[in-house]
Amino acid sequence: MSANPHESASADIPMAMPRLSDDAVVQIHDFIAHFLDLFEARYGDQIHRYYEDRSAHNIIGSETVHDLDDPPF
Repeated sequence: MSANPHESASADIPMAMPRLSDDAVVQIHDFIAHFLDLFEARYGDQIHRYYEDRSAHNIIGSETVHDLDDPPF
């Protein structure tokens, strides 16, 4: 097992890119994080609505009212 926990995760991503300096990596990371913040600010309601709609399908609704005094079998 590797001492670096990020090493195995990055090994799964095939990237034919040159190694980047620490400064470049941080700048790219910050750009992506900022872009994601802007994207979520603009489309966050739609994203949440999408997941809420999908999760509603997984909820077992009470379509029929069961008589609580009636045994299940």
